[in-house]
Amino acid sequence: MLKEIYRDSETRMTKALEALARELVTIRTGKASAAILDGVKVDYYETPTPLKQIATVNAPDPRLLVVQPWEKNVVPDVIKAIQKADLGLNPVAEGPVIRLPIPPLNEERRKDMAKTVKKMGEDSKVAIRNIRRDSVEAMKKAQKDSKISEDDMHHGQKHVQEMTDKRISQIDDMVAAKEAEVMEV
Repeated sequence: MLKEIYRDSETRMTKALEALARELVTIRTGKASAAILDGVKVDYYETPTPLKQIATVNAPDPRLLVVQPWEKNVVPDVIKAIQKADLGLNPVAEGPVIRLPIPPLNEERRKDMAKTVKKMGEDSKVAIRNIRRDSVEAMKKAQKDSKISEDDMHHGQKHVQEMTDKRISQIDDMVAAKEAEVMEV
């Protein structure tokens, strides 16, 4: 019974960390990264479609992204979608290619991004703590139903707390690294 609870907790906590990692990649820093366009959805034949499904995105140098749609007729739609995503980027169409110069971030924008990163980290910590709470409740129910002993429950709670502490430490490390990257001039 405890192993199932541990496995479920471990899986859910891992998914929460992976979700945070995906979110952090979309935060724009001063360097070009194709990942900042991951959240952009293009109105492709009246269907919101992720940009990476209809175009290739490259970062030929640290201050430029190049988007090359597979169909020339969607270039205006891609430009609209990038502008609508409010990433602070100004797309420039050059024939079938869209260039996105990455402007350096000013101090105020960097601080705002750092706050956003911290908030994402806090949200992930809350998710991890909710998983811990669910696991502890499952253990209490199992003990009440006489499926595990009181000693097993206390040992299980300690184990889940250790898993929680480890994950929260990982979140802190991820957030600190991203904050440093955002604040870098």
